[in-house]
Amino acid sequence: MIRTYRLLACAIFAAWPSFSALAADVAGMVKTSKGEVSIERDGQKLLAVVGTPVLVADRIRTGSGGAVGITLRDNTLLSAGPNSLIVIDKFAFDNKTQAGNMSVGIRKGTLSVATGKIAKRTPESVDFHTPTSVLGVRGTEFVIEVAGNDE
Repeated sequence: MIRTYRLLACAIFAAWPSFSALAADVAGMVKTSKGEVSIERDGQKLLAVVGTPVLVADRIRTGSGGAVGITLRDNTLLSAGPNSLIVIDKFAFDNKTQAGNMSVGIRKGTLSVATGKIAKRTPESVDFHTPTSVLGVRGTEFVIEVAGNDE
């Protein structure tokens, strides 16, 4: 019995670095999901249900009747409408200092944004980009629409 607990403890501690590595890449979490919503990660397509972590480099895709709400760790709110493709290109946030940076790509569809702590502290560290433009943020709410792109 003691040997079983020791093996279990060793397995938990051996896996611990992978948990902290994953935590460093977590940008946020799916808060709402309606219709067809998926996350493309490492060549896999995952269902984006409420509570699913959103990682740096994730591609969030909504179907024709889909919509998704994501809260990033700095309290930035992202809401994508139907037929959208959003990519979390870069996200880093230090909860203690409130310092960080983010870059989010909108490949197609619509994205509504309410900026969080990063944009309030260092707005120059935040950008949203489309296939044809880059939007610098100065701590606000806005909507971006990208039409006619199938990437």
